[in-house]
Amino acid sequence: MNVPLPLAAGDNLIATDALTLQFKGKLALDHLTMTVARGGIHAVVGANGAGKSSLFRVLLGFQAATSGSARVLGCDSEHLTPALRGRIGFVNDEHTLPPWMRVDEVTALQRKLYPAWSDQRYHAVLRHFNLQPAHRVAELSRGERAGVSLALALAQGPELLILDEPTLGLDVVAKRVFLTALMDSSYHDGATILYCSHQMDEIERVADQLIILERGRLLHASAPDDFCARMRLWVAEGELRAPDLAALPGVLQIEHIDGCTHVVVFDEGEHFATRLRRLGADSLHQMPIGLDRAVNAMLSRNHAGSAFPLPVAQPA
Repeated sequence: MNVPLPLAAGDNLIATDALTLQFKGKLALDHLTMTVARGGIHAVVGANGAGKSSLFRVLLGFQAATSGSARVLGCDSEHLTPALRGRIGFVNDEHTLPPWMRVDEVTALQRKLYPAWSDQRYHAVLRHFNLQPAHRVAELSRGERAGVSLALALAQGPELLILDEPTLGLDVVAKRVFLTALMDSSYHDGATILYCSHQMDEIERVADQLIILERGRLLHASAPDDFCARMRLWVAEGELRAPDLAALPGVLQIEHIDGCTHVVVFDEGEHFATRLRRLGADSLHQMPIGLDRAVNAMLSRNHAGSAFPLPVAQPA
């Protein structure tokens, strides 16, 4: 019998060790070792096929790992009890709800399943979306269904909330309302949120921690601001020797725009300017870099065909 271990304050709510998943003939998770600390919003990003949804399926106990382990709330994810599942909320990108039921009927059904249910929390979220309890699910817009899904998940009082691209397909108003409700829950209710999105503007707004996956492995983990601070964008004028430039330490991405060479580098300081001048740069400018460009550069460096892949992050 797998007895869940008690979690002390500051312990990790999620911990994977060499987690591997073979799925439909491909390696979806490749010896993934990572942790998610209690509290805050942890954003998981990566290219399509990076293993984000596969990771969520294993963590939720929907799929057994091929090898390695994943612990959630102190318990092996393959042996989550009903009581432990009641402490985990989940919202997916489809916001699937019974279309024939009214909102209040779905709510009543969910309320019976969770002892820690909070009507106050439920209505606080639902008010953001101007929904009427008598509306049938089939009559709701995608944004309204997203609001109901989030309200139901948060009302159960989860310690851990997992969201798989929850704002996909939402308009800008519904997306903003959804993210506001999400941040309120993290701040006021103390929920730990694991959040997957391809929208870097969302990540910049809500995330306390950035987790980058590449081909089923952990590529990087840090606060988004810390990640961007380790990036530099150099704009060089002049004819640079391209093969030598690509081979320089820390180079992630090289683009040629309007006669200039744009070079994104990681963990390289001011001394990098000297290297660029040696390769033929006539003048240099350093530009700020946002999260979207930084993540894109990190992932493109490890894209198939890259001659100089970055090392995968090692667990502390």
